[in-house]
Amino acid sequence: MPRKQPEPEIKPTLAITMGDPAGIGPEIVVKALNESEIYSVCRPYVVGDAGLLERTSIELGLPNPFYGSARTAVLLDQSNLPRRMKRGRATAQGGRTSVRYVEFATNLAMLGTVSGIVTGPINKKALSLAGIEEHGHTELLARFASVPRVGMLFWSPKLVVSLLTIHLPLEQAIRRINRRDMVRHLLFLESEMQRLFGEAGRIAVAALNPHAGEEGLFGETEGRELVPAIRACRNRGMKVSGPWPADSVFRRASEGEFDVVVALYHDQGLIPVKLLDPRGAVNVTLGLPFVRTSVDHGTAYDIVGKGTAEPENLVAAVRLAARLAINANRPA
Repeated sequence: MPRKQPEPEIKPTLAITMGDPAGIGPEIVVKALNESEIYSVCRPYVVGDAGLLERTSIELGLPNPFYGSARTAVLLDQSNLPRRMKRGRATAQGGRTSVRYVEFATNLAMLGTVSGIVTGPINKKALSLAGIEEHGHTELLARFASVPRVGMLFWSPKLVVSLLTIHLPLEQAIRRINRRDMVRHLLFLESEMQRLFGEAGRIAVAALNPHAGEEGLFGETEGRELVPAIRACRNRGMKVSGPWPADSVFRRASEGEFDVVVALYHDQGLIPVKLLDPRGAVNVTLGLPFVRTSVDHGTAYDIVGKGTAEPENLVAAVRLAARLAINANRPA
């Protein structure tokens, strides 16, 4: 499976959500839309707050990307935030507003108005303050799109990682590692990789215990749950192997031995992704009827207003969304 995708043949329309208005989302959106690279791969529709984006442009000393001579992006104004809104910290207002942007963008995608969506960073504490039950984008998108199953994939030119479990306390995630769920996940992953990337490639499964359990000496999860699941999928013709010791499988994948690594829990997969490629890694939601990518970073409240937020990860998310939108809509 090629990690470096070809340039889009056409320019799909993508909805870009501004993210939490109290975070760095407005800043990275304005900076990204002042780069010509965005317009070479898509037609951007930004879902956000017009007043805040205009004020952010002024603060940064950059042209407003929605008005005047620089008007090349479409703004879909979905809020009317006060000029003196609290920034740089989690608030209920920020949580409610960021969810509104995601829901509106999802509706656009479900109607076919846009080919995919790219989401700016939101904050789990802000969602909680707003009374939102979901912990993040992945769970919100599953509800808004009414789909039974979603998955989280992190893509970069250096490493691709799929998560078996997502936002769970570690002890709960470990209890979810079983033969049945692993088989279901591997079949789901293979199908989604073929739909979005054209092929599933070589899939490696990371082990839970040190040395992959050392034949039961350091744990029985591998032999009891993972080995039978992998064997069952190989019998179906899948290119899957493991479980491989987690202290080496990600390096082996980054060197080209595997195309995708299945991590068993959140941090097992995210640590190597963010270590190897913090600016190039993109969050992809599997299982949706449309393409969704996201930045692989948070709201960074501590640097809001300093003008130091970097837009590279948002640009990477837009580039990948454009390519996947074309792949997903290409006739079989």
